[in-house]
Amino acid sequence: MDSQTIKLIAIGLIAGMINGLFGSGGGTLVVPALVFLIGMEDYKAHATAISIILPLSIISTFIYLRGKAIPLHMGIVIVSGGMVGSFIGAKFLKRVPNNILRKAFGSVIIITALRMIFR
Repeated sequence: MDSQTIKLIAIGLIAGMINGLFGSGGGTLVVPALVFLIGMEDYKAHATAISIILPLSIISTFIYLRGKAIPLHMGIVIVSGGMVGSFIGAKFLKRVPNNILRKAFGSVIIITALRMIFR
């Protein structure tokens, strides 16, 4: 097994654990890992992270549903808005220059972290 395969497996393992613990936050780790450890282009890393998070989220969802931890009425409403937002975001991803994409992504992560820490 080559070093890139080992890195990819490690990225997946960590993303899965983060997804299960924090609810689909694995993308915040997958994107930088793919860009800085693997050398993937930013927009491809974002697109890949989305495709990786889907199966991880499905597994977590089944576990949370079994434990009755999801208020389904809220989830359905949020999913409907999220589907529209995902469509729009996916259409625009490749049109956003890398430097703006990195700054926007980094800013969202920093703002979210600060809100979580100081809330």
